[in-house]
Amino acid sequence: MTKKKILIFSLAYYPKYYGGAEVAIKEITDRISDIEFHMITMRFDSVLPKEETIGNIIVHRVGLGFPNAELTTTHSLLFYLFKVTFVPIAAIAGLRLHRIHSFVGFWAMMSYMLFPIVLLRFIGVRVPYVLTLQEGDPFQHVFERWYIAPFSPLLRIGFENAKVVQAISTFLGSWAKRYGFKGDVKIIPNAVNTAHFGKMYSDRKIDEIKREIQKNKSDVYLVTTSRLVQKNAIDDGIRALSYLAENIKFLIFGTGPDEGMLRNIAQEVGVANRVIFWGQIEHAEMPKYLKACDIFIRPSRSEGMGNSFVEAFAAELPVITTQEGGLAEFVFDEKRNPEKPTTAWAVDKDSPEQIAEAVKDIINNPDKVDQVKKNAKALAFEKYDWDIIAIDMRQKVFGKLL
Repeated sequence: MTKKKILIFSLAYYPKYYGGAEVAIKEITDRISDIEFHMITMRFDSVLPKEETIGNIIVHRVGLGFPNAELTTTHSLLFYLFKVTFVPIAAIAGLRLHRIHSFVGFWAMMSYMLFPIVLLRFIGVRVPYVLTLQEGDPFQHVFERWYIAPFSPLLRIGFENAKVVQAISTFLGSWAKRYGFKGDVKIIPNAVNTAHFGKMYSDRKIDEIKREIQKNKSDVYLVTTSRLVQKNAIDDGIRALSYLAENIKFLIFGTGPDEGMLRNIAQEVGVANRVIFWGQIEHAEMPKYLKACDIFIRPSRSEGMGNSFVEAFAAELPVITTQEGGLAEFVFDEKRNPEKPTTAWAVDKDSPEQIAEAVKDIINNPDKVDQVKKNAKALAFEKYDWDIIAIDMRQKVFGKLL
């Protein structure tokens, strides 16, 4: 029996350019064997092949790029221009591929990917499509920036005509209604590979990692896995160190346009020797590095959901964050949510002092920490496992296209 085919539109993808949305695509599609997935994505790196199979997706890269372009370079003005030109190029590529494969549906990963689908509708290609809302930035940043706002009527057309809108949180689901979607939004969160992040490592392996990250026996390591952008508030984590003992350090996994600014802040507040900018780390390697650290911290100013927090839950790290956006749906604080099992330490956004107090509370109350970690891990395994999410996506989302 010939498999039915779905075409995904995603601005970025593996092997080099991925975050929470791209992880979600791969984890979901790898678990759905009865659909043939294709993807149109931007060719940031001109060395990468124009077409290759990654997991259960045939990836078609289009547009302009540079040889061996790294993730950090994709934040430049020139790459933003490439992203703008990606929309019509992706629409043309979608038309060509649809003539070959006769897709039963399209899948737009995040709102921006509605643009090529709307262009295809204008030329008569009216394939039913799914929109997934994965945005982590605030509503104003996503829809009201000067170079997006003039095209908001196109976005509204995209929302109004979607067959299914799936959001990773109730918070994001409300955006669909604001932009004219009339149906029932499917709230299906992101998840983690709980078996992978919950994996136990030998003391010897963890000691090897500690030596690699230069963690001494008396050190307490705060750790984050984040894009270095304003919304993730890494600056607040750095500032919090000034209220904490010298043996408390901050290990930062990730890259982004704010790295230079963050290094300057570390110098300004006198903690540069306690902040370690490690750079990008392979997702497959992440669990052992998390387990070599002590406290996960990302005091987000906005968040659609945040895979990284659930990964930390599964890895049994205490978590300090805010309850902004979709975080409030699984970050339950002892004082702020007394009716729920505590899963994390919640602080107000832009509050380095509160972060420092939460760190002290974690250090000084090991019994409480043990219980919170148990609660958080149980929540991750019961609700946020990719095996569960993939079944929901196949039945409640893609089933509507088939």
